Amino acid sequence: MNDILASKRTGWPARLAAPGRGLLLVGLALAEAVVACVVAAASMLIPLGVGLYLFPPSVAWLSGLAERARGYARRWSGVTVARPEPARPAVPAGLLGRVRWCWRTLTDREFWCEYRWSLVDPIVGAFVAGIPFALVVYGVFGALVQPFVWQPIDRAGGSNWYTFVHVNTGTRAMLAVPIAVAVTVLGLWCGPWLLRVHARLTRALLTLDRTAELTRRVEQLAGTRAAAVDSSAAELRRIERDLHDGAQARLVAMGMSLSNAERLIERDPETARALVAEVRQSSSKALQELRDLVRGIHPPVLADRGLPDAVRALALDSPLEVQVDARLAHRLPPPLESAVYFAVNELLANTAKHSGADRVDVAIALDEGLLRVRVRDDGCGGADPSRGSGLRGVQRRLAAFDGALRVHSPAGGPTVIELEIPCGS
Repeated sequence: MNDILASKRTGWPARLAAPGRGLLLVGLALAEAVVACVVAAASMLIPLGVGLYLFPPSVAWLSGLAERARGYARRWSGVTVARPEPARPAVPAGLLGRVRWCWRTLTDREFWCEYRWSLVDPIVGAFVAGIPFALVVYGVFGALVQPFVWQPIDRAGGSNWYTFVHVNTGTRAMLAVPIAVAVTVLGLWCGPWLLRVHARLTRALLTLDRTAELTRRVEQLAGTRAAAVDSSAAELRRIERDLHDGAQARLVAMGMSLSNAERLIERDPETARALVAEVRQSSSKALQELRDLVRGIHPPVLADRGLPDAVRALALDSPLEVQVDARLAHRLPPPLESAVYFAVNELLANTAKHSGADRVDVAIALDEGLLRVRVRDDGCGGADPSRGSGLRGVQRRLAAFDGALRVHSPAGGPTVIELEIPCGS
């Protein structure tokens, strides 16, 4: 698999695409330069109050460009650039909430990594990414345009050079053609390599230094461990409570009914038969409760048929119209399948309760060692992990697998929630 991916990034299709990709990265760099100026201006206006409303959207714009650069690096060069964890919270309502959000962002190391990238990449990154396009354009000019324009330039008294060749005769113009072809081939050949250099530069700029990264990782693992312990304890208490209040109480009642039936079987057979019938009904209900409890721990459809079919079963049970597009070439580890299943279940339940949506689209795919889940609804928007226990619960589930939850839910919708979990395949 790795050999196939490597060939896709270094073969001739990738080489032919490299100049266009480089030009796109140059355009992205120009946008970064503009955003860097906007962010700086908005931050300086914070003391005047205006910046409290300009700074958050400018930061969102900067983060969006950084996320796009991460995606280009991963798809085009196979270079994974770590995303900020945890995700930046939504801007709270109220003036004081905006002040706190701006202060938290301005003291956030991840924000300064992105801002540093927006300052350096338009200079260094744009130069590196633009080389393949520049070489190809220069080569095409020398091969297809130079033979036809040297005479007017020479008659006008101009000095026309192509690389090291002074083109002032037809022979020298023809001599420039193979040089131009070589320049074009060089631009195509080195394009993927230069894009990898650009991707590594992006990773270096958007990643915390080693000490800060290790510190953040230790803090994250400590929080993840505490959350996992708390979650396990809460799950055990829930199972104990469900057993005590449900199946256990029903089994106790069944035992008492059987004792009464045993005493009445000779004196009042009709009443004894009624009690036995009641016990039979109670046993069926107790069995169903136990099945429901087991389904809440690990659904049988998940164990038998895997994550895609289990999510399709959730879609059938949802009151909304849910479309599922699941493309998995193989089964995932059972703990990971279980975590994703219950995460999607929670997201669908939240959507049905709060969004006012009519339709939900769920997409599940494996992409270069990452399991990606995307849940999109056409509801009213406004979802925020900081204001709801449901999304925080999903975050805790994913954190145990080093996964990430990303929420884009503007007022008025649509809401798009993305889950990313490393799965090593």
